[in-house]
Amino acid sequence: MTSNNGSREPRRLTGKGQATRARILEHAAELIYTSGVHATNNEQLRRAAGVSGSQLNHYFPTKESLVLAVIAWQAERVLTFHRGEQFAGFENLDGFRAWADFYVGYEHSYQEGCSLGSLASEIVKTDLDVHEELANAFDQWRAAFCGGIERMQRLNRISTQADPAQLANLLLAAFQGGTLLAQIARDVGPLKDALHAAIEHIETFTTSPGPVALQTR
Repeated sequence: MTSNNGSREPRRLTGKGQATRARILEHAAELIYTSGVHATNNEQLRRAAGVSGSQLNHYFPTKESLVLAVIAWQAERVLTFHRGEQFAGFENLDGFRAWADFYVGYEHSYQEGCSLGSLASEIVKTDLDVHEELANAFDQWRAAFCGGIERMQRLNRISTQADPAQLANLLLAAFQGGTLLAQIARDVGPLKDALHAAIEHIETFTTSPGPVALQTR
């Protein structure tokens, strides 16, 4: 059976099988992040994940199938987090501020960077045919922001003149660029500045309540 993410999966995975597959993906993502795609080989992955060669081949018969699955796994982690209740669907500025505050306050932000962005930067250097899947992962991330801004417009919290797609791109670019600069500087300051500036720009489109009518007796 070939899944949508290009990896071969049994029709039914036992609980143990699911755990094994997830463990392989977790270690594969870490190895690719630290060593790059080309430097990550089956022997390293077998040792790290504690699996046999036959187990590895059972789930991921080729490097491309493994990389595709790693992209899907990492993207799902990011998307699940962004779709969580703590950001209220990004349908108000407080949701975006909470998102920014989380990463600015996360003590390892400047060390770890963006898990999906770092993975993408390694994979795009290869000749593996996985660019469409990478683009789709970032499209879904962008859509989380875009959908929130569109809901803000429907709720009359932000001007209809705002371009949701453009603002979503701004947020994603601020995060990706900010995390990279924070890693280089080993200081969260660049990420904080980038995210706050992006949210302040969105705030310029917020609608103001109309004047309160004076009550007369």
